[in-house]
Amino acid sequence: MRAVLQRVSGAKVVVDAETVGAIGAGLLVLLGVEEGDTAGDLRYLVDKTLNLRIFEDAQGKMNLSVRDVGGAVLAVSQFTLLADCRKGRRPGFSRAAAPQIGNALYQSYVAALRDAGLEVASGVFGAHMSVRLCNEGPVTILLDSRAD
Repeated sequence: MRAVLQRVSGAKVVVDAETVGAIGAGLLVLLGVEEGDTAGDLRYLVDKTLNLRIFEDAQGKMNLSVRDVGGAVLAVSQFTLLADCRKGRRPGFSRAAAPQIGNALYQSYVAALRDAGLEVASGVFGAHMSVRLCNEGPVTILLDSRAD
C-alpha cells in the first residue's frame, strides 16, 4: 500500500459538485492499494497515519502526531499512486489491486482510523473526485508499506 500524507489546515473532496467529505486541521491521505497487499500492509499504514510526528510542538519541532493535536483525517482512494512510469509515456496501472480488493482495504483503513478515535472523512471509491486542500508547511510524506 502507498499513501501520501499531507499536513493540512483544511481539505475537502467534491463529487458531482457536492462536498462528500471535509476536515479542518489534520491530514489529507491519498491511499493506493497494490495487488497482493495484506492486513499487515494495512496495519503498517494505519500505525504510521496515527503516530507519525509531523505536527509542530510549542518549540516549532515536528514532534506531534495527528492524534496529539486532535486533528482529523480526510482519506481519499487513489489508485494512480501505483502508476508505473518506467517505460513509455503513458503510466501503467497493472500493479493496482482489483477494485473490490482496493475498496475493501480502503474501507478497512478508514474504519481502523475511526476505531482509534480519529474524526475521519472520506471520498467515494472509484468516483471522479476534486480534492481541495491547504497544505501546511508544506509537509508531504510518502509512505510505502513494502519499502525497505
